[in-house]
Amino acid sequence: MSATPVTPATPMTVVTGATGQLGSRVVDRLLERLPADRIGVSVRDPEAPAAVALAGRGVRVRRGDFTRPETLARAFEGARQLLLVSSTTTGEAVVAQHRAAIDAARAAGVERVVYTSHQGSSATSRFAPMPDHAATEQYLASSGLAHTSLRNGFYATTLPALVDSALRTGTLALPEDGPVSWTGHDDLAEAAVAVLLGQVRHEGPTPALTGPAALDLDAVAAQLSELAGRTVQRVTVSDDAYLASMAEHGAPKWRARLMLGLFQAARDGEFAVVAPDLAEIIGHPATPVGPLLRQTVHAAGAA
Repeated sequence: MSATPVTPATPMTVVTGATGQLGSRVVDRLLERLPADRIGVSVRDPEAPAAVALAGRGVRVRRGDFTRPETLARAFEGARQLLLVSSTTTGEAVVAQHRAAIDAARAAGVERVVYTSHQGSSATSRFAPMPDHAATEQYLASSGLAHTSLRNGFYATTLPALVDSALRTGTLALPEDGPVSWTGHDDLAEAAVAVLLGQVRHEGPTPALTGPAALDLDAVAAQLSELAGRTVQRVTVSDDAYLASMAEHGAPKWRARLMLGLFQAARDGEFAVVAPDLAEIIGHPATPVGPLLRQTVHAAGAA
């Protein structure tokens, strides 16, 4: 697709986390719509291969590290719009990093911040990233900046790690869960670009941007069985047994607690919402989880 002509007055869009799963997809789609010199990225390591590749495509690449707020002023320089991709870790330190990025955006003259939040954003969630999202949304709302918080559905790419051992053993042994509207990165990147380009205007948190169906692990096991051509049995284990199993496999206690929180929040119904808004924004049906599970089965050699 050829780039759309843009006048010199067109604002620059800066994307953080531009070498990650979501950010990289957003940049790719922006490059289909805008000249490269209207796109900037903020990355921890400008010498990383993915960052060097973006520079080679004409994108402005600058170092911007949330843990070193002094780097953000230059990374955001000249931006009129910022896509703030949330950190992949959790806790008060992460919220502080997000606040520093929002402060730096305001100081740099950014007019709008688009933040990648989550459908389950809540101060009371038992899944640790959700209170972080809620706190960041609250701070963004108090910043005085125009902003959109993308309430992204639960990333479907979490599923392969959850089912990997089940494809080897035939048993999906995990704690009690609940329906999750697993959502694809490609669809969410399209939605982010639609917001960044002004095709969709929304102030504050969006509705949930989700895949087309919510599946619990019973349903996932049934799909895996069909795709693999052999039974994958769903077995529910207690929370304590799950934590003990994680410890036996060498998982740090914080990670075990984090993952348990995912199941607890799912059983509380926090990720069960299925909404039409993502499909409406991107102009086509949201991608179901089936193709990802099929890829996972083939990768495991189970089909």
